[in-house]
Amino acid sequence: MKTTTKIIASAAAAVALFFTTNANAQSPKLGIGINAGIPTTNGYNFALGGDLRFQFDVSKQVSIPVTAGYTNFFGKKDYFAPGVDMPSAGYIPVKAGVKVFFDETGSGFYGMGELGAAFGVSNNAKTGFLYSPAIGYSWSNGLDLGLKYEGIAKGTKIGPENVNQVALRIAYGFKL
Repeated sequence: MKTTTKIIASAAAAVALFFTTNANAQSPKLGIGINAGIPTTNGYNFALGGDLRFQFDVSKQVSIPVTAGYTNFFGKKDYFAPGVDMPSAGYIPVKAGVKVFFDETGSGFYGMGELGAAFGVSNNAKTGFLYSPAIGYSWSNGLDLGLKYEGIAKGTKIGPENVNQVALRIAYGFKL
Protein backbone atom coordinates (compact mmCIF):
# COMPACT_ATOMS: atom_id res chain seq x y z
CA MET A 1 0.00 0.00 0.00
CA LYS A 2 1.40 3.41 -0.95
CA THR A 3 2.17 5.93 1.77
CA THR A 4 -0.29 8.45 0.27
CA THR A 5 -3.12 5.91 0.43
CA LYS A 6 -2.26 5.06 4.04
CA ILE A 7 -2.31 8.75 4.97
CA ILE A 8 -5.67 9.33 3.25
CA ALA A 9 -7.25 6.23 4.82
CA SER A 10 -5.90 7.18 8.27
CA ALA A 11 -7.17 10.75 7.93
CA ALA A 12 -10.64 9.55 6.90
CA ALA A 13 -10.75 7.16 9.87
CA ALA A 14 -9.60 9.91 12.27
CA VAL A 15 -12.25 12.34 11.00
CA ALA A 16 -14.93 9.65 11.28
CA LEU A 17 -13.81 8.81 14.83
CA PHE A 18 -13.83 12.50 15.80
CA PHE A 19 -17.37 13.01 14.52
CA THR A 20 -18.69 9.76 15.99
CA THR A 21 -17.33 10.69 19.40
CA ASN A 22 -19.19 14.00 19.25
CA ALA A 23 -22.34 12.43 17.86
CA ASN A 24 -22.81 9.83 20.62
CA ALA A 25 -25.55 11.91 22.23
CA GLN A 26 -27.82 10.80 19.37
CA SER A 27 -28.59 7.19 18.50
CA PRO A 28 -26.52 5.99 15.56
CA LYS A 29 -28.25 4.24 12.67
CA LEU A 30 -27.19 1.11 10.83
CA GLY A 31 -28.06 0.71 7.16
CA ILE A 32 -27.77 -2.45 5.11
CA GLY A 33 -27.65 -1.85 1.37
CA ILE A 34 -27.38 -3.51 -2.00
CA ASN A 35 -25.63 -1.68 -4.85
CA ALA A 36 -26.21 -2.39 -8.54
CA GLY A 37 -24.00 -0.43 -10.91
CA ILE A 38 -23.19 0.31 -14.50
CA PRO A 39 -19.41 0.49 -14.99
CA THR A 40 -18.04 3.61 -16.65
CA THR A 41 -14.91 1.60 -17.40
CA ASN A 42 -14.51 -0.51 -20.55
CA GLY A 43 -14.34 -4.25 -20.13
CA TYR A 44 -17.03 -4.75 -17.49
CA ASN A 45 -20.71 -5.65 -17.87
CA PHE A 46 -22.08 -4.62 -14.48
CA ALA A 47 -21.15 -4.18 -10.84
CA LEU A 48 -22.86 -5.65 -7.80
CA GLY A 49 -22.11 -5.12 -4.14
CA GLY A 50 -23.36 -4.81 -0.62
CA ASP A 51 -22.50 -2.55 2.28
CA LEU A 52 -23.07 -1.64 5.90
CA ARG A 53 -23.35 2.04 6.77
CA PHE A 54 -23.20 3.52 10.25
CA GLN A 55 -24.75 6.97 10.27
CA PHE A 56 -24.15 9.34 13.15
CA ASP A 57 -26.44 12.37 13.34
CA VAL A 58 -24.76 15.68 14.07
CA SER A 59 -28.14 17.44 13.73
CA LYS A 60 -31.47 16.59 12.08
CA GLN A 61 -30.13 17.68 8.71
CA VAL A 62 -26.45 16.67 8.91
CA SER A 63 -25.09 13.15 9.41
CA ILE A 64 -21.69 11.48 9.24
CA PRO A 65 -21.85 8.16 7.34
CA VAL A 66 -19.11 5.53 7.72
CA THR A 67 -19.47 2.81 5.08
CA ALA A 68 -17.76 -0.51 4.35
CA GLY A 69 -18.72 -3.39 2.07
CA TYR A 70 -17.72 -5.35 -1.00
CA THR A 71 -18.12 -4.56 -4.72
CA ASN A 72 -17.47 -6.87 -7.67
CA PHE A 73 -17.16 -5.83 -11.31
CA PHE A 74 -18.10 -8.63 -13.69
CA GLY A 75 -15.78 -8.82 -16.73
CA LYS A 76 -16.99 -9.06 -20.32
CA LYS A 77 -16.67 -12.32 -22.21
CA ASP A 78 -14.27 -12.36 -25.18
CA TYR A 79 -13.11 -8.82 -24.32
CA PHE A 80 -9.48 -9.19 -25.38
CA ALA A 81 -10.01 -11.81 -28.10
CA PRO A 82 -12.29 -14.80 -28.69
CA GLY A 83 -11.96 -16.98 -25.60
CA VAL A 84 -10.01 -14.33 -23.63
CA ASP A 85 -12.31 -12.74 -21.08
CA MET A 86 -11.83 -9.66 -18.93
CA PRO A 87 -11.34 -11.00 -15.39
CA SER A 88 -13.72 -9.83 -12.70
CA ALA A 89 -12.40 -7.21 -10.29
CA GLY A 90 -13.39 -6.88 -6.64
CA TYR A 91 -12.64 -4.39 -3.89
CA ILE A 92 -13.60 -3.52 -0.34
CA PRO A 93 -14.65 0.14 -0.08
CA VAL A 94 -14.08 1.83 3.30
CA LYS A 95 -15.20 5.46 3.39
CA ALA A 96 -16.57 8.28 5.53
CA GLY A 97 -18.30 11.50 4.59
CA VAL A 98 -21.08 13.99 5.13
CA LYS A 99 -24.78 13.53 4.37
CA VAL A 100 -26.98 16.64 4.24
CA PHE A 101 -30.78 16.42 4.17
CA PHE A 102 -32.55 19.22 2.30
CA ASP A 103 -35.64 18.93 4.56
CA GLU A 104 -35.56 20.06 8.21
CA THR A 105 -37.14 16.77 9.35
CA GLY A 106 -33.99 14.74 8.62
CA SER A 107 -35.64 12.62 5.93
CA GLY A 108 -36.48 13.18 2.28
CA PHE A 109 -33.99 14.29 -0.36
CA TYR A 110 -30.30 14.41 0.52
CA GLY A 111 -26.86 14.99 -0.95
CA MET A 112 -23.82 13.08 0.25
CA GLY A 113 -20.10 12.94 -0.35
CA GLU A 114 -17.74 10.22 0.88
CA LEU A 115 -13.97 9.73 0.68
CA GLY A 116 -11.90 6.71 1.62
CA ALA A 117 -9.96 3.76 0.29
CA ALA A 118 -10.74 0.89 -2.08
CA PHE A 119 -8.82 -2.23 -1.04
CA GLY A 120 -8.39 -4.41 -4.14
CA VAL A 121 -8.94 -8.13 -3.61
CA SER A 122 -8.34 -9.35 -7.18
CA ASN A 123 -4.98 -10.72 -8.38
CA ASN A 124 -2.26 -8.05 -8.32
CA ALA A 125 -4.80 -5.44 -7.19
CA LYS A 126 -3.71 -2.40 -5.21
CA THR A 127 -5.36 -0.01 -2.77
CA GLY A 128 -6.59 3.30 -4.10
CA PHE A 129 -8.21 6.57 -3.14
CA LEU A 130 -12.01 6.28 -3.41
CA TYR A 131 -14.51 9.13 -3.83
CA SER A 132 -18.29 8.90 -4.03
CA PRO A 133 -20.77 11.76 -4.48
CA ALA A 134 -24.45 10.75 -4.18
CA ILE A 135 -28.01 12.01 -4.15
CA GLY A 136 -30.96 10.14 -2.73
CA TYR A 137 -34.21 9.97 -0.85
CA SER A 138 -34.67 8.58 2.64
CA TRP A 139 -38.09 7.71 4.03
CA SER A 140 -38.88 7.98 7.73
CA ASN A 141 -39.63 4.22 7.84
CA GLY A 142 -35.94 3.44 7.14
CA LEU A 143 -36.00 2.81 3.39
CA ASP A 144 -33.25 4.65 1.49
CA LEU A 145 -32.80 4.93 -2.26
CA GLY A 146 -29.65 6.59 -3.59
CA LEU A 147 -27.84 7.19 -6.85
CA LYS A 148 -24.06 7.50 -6.63
CA TYR A 149 -20.92 7.73 -8.67
CA GLU A 150 -18.08 5.71 -7.19
CA GLY A 151 -14.66 6.42 -8.60
CA ILE A 152 -11.18 5.21 -7.80
CA ALA A 153 -8.18 7.44 -8.50
CA LYS A 154 -6.47 6.85 -11.83
CA GLY A 155 -3.47 4.57 -11.85
CA THR A 156 -4.65 2.44 -8.93
CA LYS A 157 -5.44 -0.68 -10.93
CA ILE A 158 -7.99 -2.50 -8.76
CA GLY A 159 -8.45 -4.85 -11.72
CA PRO A 160 -6.69 -5.00 -15.10
CA GLU A 161 -8.08 -1.46 -15.55
CA ASN A 162 -9.37 1.15 -13.12
CA VAL A 163 -12.97 0.53 -12.12
CA ASN A 164 -15.64 3.23 -11.71
CA GLN A 165 -19.40 3.01 -11.65
CA VAL A 166 -22.75 4.77 -11.49
CA ALA A 167 -24.78 2.75 -9.00
CA LEU A 168 -28.21 2.54 -7.45
CA ARG A 169 -28.20 1.77 -3.71
CA ILE A 170 -31.30 0.32 -2.07
CA ALA A 171 -31.01 0.13 1.69
CA TYR A 172 -32.90 -0.24 4.93
CA GLY A 173 -31.73 1.62 8.01
CA PHE A 174 -32.69 1.38 11.66
CA LYS A 175 -31.63 2.95 14.95
CA LEU A 176 -29.31 1.00 17.19
